[in-house]
Amino acid sequence: MKALRASELWQKVRHRTHKEKIMPDGSAPQTRPADPTIRKLGYTSDDGAGARARIGLLVLESDQTMEDEARALTALDGVALYHARLANDVVVTPESLAKMEQELPIAAGLIPAYMGLNAIGYGCTSGSTIIGEQRVAEIMNAAHPGIPTSNPLSAAKAALAELGVQRPALLTPYTPDVTLAMQANFAAAGLTVNLVGSFYEDSDLVVGKISPSSILQAIIDVGSSDDCDGVFVSCTSLRAADIIAQAEAAIGKPVTASNHAMVWHLMRLAGVDDIVEGRGQLFAKGLTA
Repeated sequence: MKALRASELWQKVRHRTHKEKIMPDGSAPQTRPADPTIRKLGYTSDDGAGARARIGLLVLESDQTMEDEARALTALDGVALYHARLANDVVVTPESLAKMEQELPIAAGLIPAYMGLNAIGYGCTSGSTIIGEQRVAEIMNAAHPGIPTSNPLSAAKAALAELGVQRPALLTPYTPDVTLAMQANFAAAGLTVNLVGSFYEDSDLVVGKISPSSILQAIIDVGSSDDCDGVFVSCTSLRAADIIAQAEAAIGKPVTASNHAMVWHLMRLAGVDDIVEGRGQLFAKGLTA
């Protein structure tokens, strides 16, 4: 019998497959199952996540801490957080902070207005210092008209007022140019800052890895002096929220920090007045101004 060329053999297989409905490998074809009947189901709806309050956070792309601390601080029934990240330079300088003004509208717009936020915050203390608190609020309100806004710097001032602190010690991770700008901002708001301590670190990547025990010791170092009546720890990347109560016990004075103050402020602006135990004196306070 004459051997068939490969092409001729394939033609015969195709013909046989088509005629006898057999697969090329000789197996029977798979029978296609009938389309299933999709049963339409009923449901009820409620107010969804954040039935009490929906809080928006604009988080720096380099921030390693704020979302984690904010979730812990707002772990209350009916309170939900919605985050958007904004581009920033990992090296913190006045110039890199100023550039974030261009990114703020983009990030604010990534949380749609139909989410129904009750408050929104920009998570950068030093950025708020350089850009300006009022300008930050204007940008966020352009995307979310009429929604209360905050940032760590404005929140710190509100928190220190509620705590009765007029002479706060300032603890930062920044280089002197950024730290001095923040000290001047507090002074312009009528706060007397006689003590300033810094880790002298300009990389946000490194700042997020500074240990809470180091932050606690730094609070004790600056806060034990009679030249202050409280301490503010600046920078949303510093992991300070979990050691606030311990720090207050150590120095006998009120203590707050960027994430700690801003989350408290946002919750109060959103109408959440719960007293949260174990989170320091501030979380037992309402908002009177």
